[in-house]
Amino acid sequence: MARILAIDYGGKRCGIAVTDESKIIASGLTTVDTKSLLNWLKEYLVKEDIELFIIGEPKRLHGEASESEALIKPFIAKLSSLYPSIPIKRIDERFTSKIAFNTMLASGISKKKRQNKALVDQISATIILQDYLYNL
Repeated sequence: MARILAIDYGGKRCGIAVTDESKIIASGLTTVDTKSLLNWLKEYLVKEDIELFIIGEPKRLHGEASESEALIKPFIAKLSSLYPSIPIKRIDERFTSKIAFNTMLASGISKKKRQNKALVDQISATIILQDYLYNL
């Protein structure tokens, strides 16, 4: 069975989350340098069957696209051309970084680990994926 993979795309690094094969549970997978993301996906897709990409859609408070969208659109175009059989859906990612940080606080993660932005990105990708699964 295929999985769903979520990407919290950023200028420096991208958080990655994936579902189980039953598409019930979203789990943080890793954080990848943005420059290496397409190569990482190429290697990952050899090992795992992915049926859908979920990519965060950064918006401002009033719903208009944020400046980060200018970086994401070329990535999506490239991803679509490399993997035309895997659909891409966008999920509003407003407040995911804040929710991720609050999740770390609530779970008792140490201050030093909370400063790890890669962990925040990974948790943000998980939240984006959970959002998608919840709204199925």
